Amino acid sequence: MARYTKEHKQVTRQRIIEKAGHRFKQDGIDGSGISTLMSDAELTNGAFYAHFESKDDLVANVVADQLRTQVKQYGTLRPGREGLEDFVREYLSPEHRDNPGGGCPSAALLDEIGRCGDGAKEAYTDGARAIMEELAARLAPGDPKSARGQAIGLFTMVVGTLQLSRALSDRKLSDEVLERGIENALTFVR
Repeated sequence: MARYTKEHKQVTRQRIIEKAGHRFKQDGIDGSGISTLMSDAELTNGAFYAHFESKDDLVANVVADQLRTQVKQYGTLRPGREGLEDFVREYLSPEHRDNPGGGCPSAALLDEIGRCGDGAKEAYTDGARAIMEELAARLAPGDPKSARGQAIGLFTMVVGTLQLSRALSDRKLSDEVLERGIENALTFVR
């Protein structure tokens, strides 16, 4: 019986993290209260503290989970620079722009993570580092350290481009920002 309870608790905790990740990216960290987050996970508010010490603890766990998932998805890309081109085109697509809840946590939450506690910032730093290492390994498979600067530039360019495109009310201008962002980001890849 205890084994079921432990496994059930882990499954429930993961469900809370996944639902909170979507909600945070959709409505923001500050715009997502515990009652809404628990309702999304189909649980009562009281169950929250059986899984997390605080909302900050949840945020750190969500950030870590979201970025881990993102890095794993890079494994589904074509090898090398071709995969990077696929990544850039998918990342800077109108579909990604229009679906923040299902997209990248960096583009959706970066400004709020900067105002979070140390736990969330540390989780973000670890995840962002892993993403940049993956990009560097694709840019220079034989010597990823040599491509660190390019990887940082590529990552910051796509995140910033997506954030800007989401902030614009003019759809044509937003589309143009995405198109120019793809052109500029591909200069790192080619």
